Amino acid sequence: MDETLCTIEVLRRNEKYIARVHSQLGGFREYRGEDFEEILEQFVLDLQEEFETYS
Repeated sequence: MDETLCTIEVLRRNEKYIARVHSQLGGFREYRGEDFEEILEQFVLDLQEEFETYS
């Protein structure tokens, strides 16, 4: 059976990026920055830490 672990929404607004992440374990988080790779790295690292403890 499939289980949704998290939802991720990435927006670009006025040359800035916003990533919104929601998961049952970590709740809602928002990351903002001008560099897409930087916010991507931030939320990927957070999710890795979160799901390491999940399994």
